[in-house]
Amino acid sequence: MRTLTLEIEPFETVKEEMAETFTHVRSYGILETLKMDYQEGICIEIMEFTLKEGASIHNISTVGNMEILSVLKSVDSKHTCLIRYTEPEGSKGQFQDSDLGLVHTIPTIISPEKFIISMMGEQENLSNFVDMMKNVGTIRKMSFRRAAYHKADILNVLTEKQRDVMVAAFKNGYYEYPKRISSKALSHKVNISKPTLLQHMRKAEGRILREVMTGYQ
Repeated sequence: MRTLTLEIEPFETVKEEMAETFTHVRSYGILETLKMDYQEGICIEIMEFTLKEGASIHNISTVGNMEILSVLKSVDSKHTCLIRYTEPEGSKGQFQDSDLGLVHTIPTIISPEKFIISMMGEQENLSNFVDMMKNVGTIRKMSFRRAAYHKADILNVLTEKQRDVMVAAFKNGYYEYPKRISSKALSHKVNISKPTLLQHMRKAEGRILREVMTGYQ
């Protein structure tokens, strides 16, 4: 598992497309991704918005395709908000196509002049993400590093779906001996097919083991 950080200078066409997003906002940063539904094109995140002078967070309900659900904290021009991103109709399917099993991490800060994007995942998927970002702008800086392992947040190395499946498996006794639930019954509980369930579990188990065994390879 590795972490990628990119610094991108967006193309002029991208700046023009995002101009409305930055009408009142100087920049925004992703603090935490709470829910990522690639199929529906919906994302729930905690973000920090830095507003332009004279702008009020209480007069802003949307920022581009992001709906502000709640203002959690405000300090001067910086506002921490719970938001819901909805994929626009014109680009339906692109969100799902971009599912590389990556996890947003910090720093991720977006402004009209510069995008700083950090993602965590497997090397091959991160490399594919870099190729995708070449369509957005010129990559000025790029760094790969081994993802830090902290016992308290080990589940952060998993995608949301992998995390949901593993938590359900643990709570329902799948990892006990003997098992209290079969993979078929567990798949019904999480509303996915048995093959998909097993695929998520194997990938999640592999990621967790790689993190735990870091330094022993």
